[in-house]
Amino acid sequence: MCLAIPAKIVEIEGKDAVVDYGELKQKIRLDLLEDVKIGDYVLVHVGYAIQKLDEEEAKETLRILEELASLEE
Repeated sequence: MCLAIPAKIVEIEGKDAVVDYGELKQKIRLDLLEDVKIGDYVLVHVGYAIQKLDEEEAKETLRILEELASLEE
């Protein structure tokens, strides 16, 4: 099963970006998207931003993922 995770873009340099997952920052690529800027939320899959997300949608998805993680504990 493959999973794409929402993340907020905090740095951009060319087609490289750094995203913030909350407790983790990761370097990703922006090759598949246009018109992305710092502060945007994107879905990240295997190191690539694959879709821009509305901020509210991204935060709700992150909330659900956190809730699922807490059920595992």
